[in-house]
Amino acid sequence: MAKRIGGSRRKSRSKLTKKVSEKGKIKISRYFQEFNKGDKVTIKIEPSVHKGLPDPVFQGRVGEVLGKRGYCYILKVMDGSVEKKLMVHPVHLLPHKG
Repeated sequence: MAKRIGGSRRKSRSKLTKKVSEKGKIKISRYFQEFNKGDKVTIKIEPSVHKGLPDPVFQGRVGEVLGKRGYCYILKVMDGSVEKKLMVHPVHLLPHKG
C-alpha cells in the first residue's frame, strides 16, 4: 500500500501566503472578535496564526455560526451538497457582507 505524501498544507502556498503590504502584526480586535449564533461569516485564513486553522479547501467559503466551543466557533459550511461542521478560531473569520 502506498504511503500518503503531504499534509493539510500541501499545494496551498498561494492561499497561505500574505502580500507584502499585509505582513506584520495582526490586529488584536480581529483576534478577539465576537460572533452570535446564526451570523454569516466568511472564512479568510490568517497564515500567521496556526490555532484553529481550517483546511485551505474552505478558504473564501461562507458559513453560519452554530455556537462556540472554547475559543473557537462551530460553523456550518456547505461543501458541494454536503453540510460540514468546522471549528475555526475567530482570527480566520470575517463578518459576511451580503
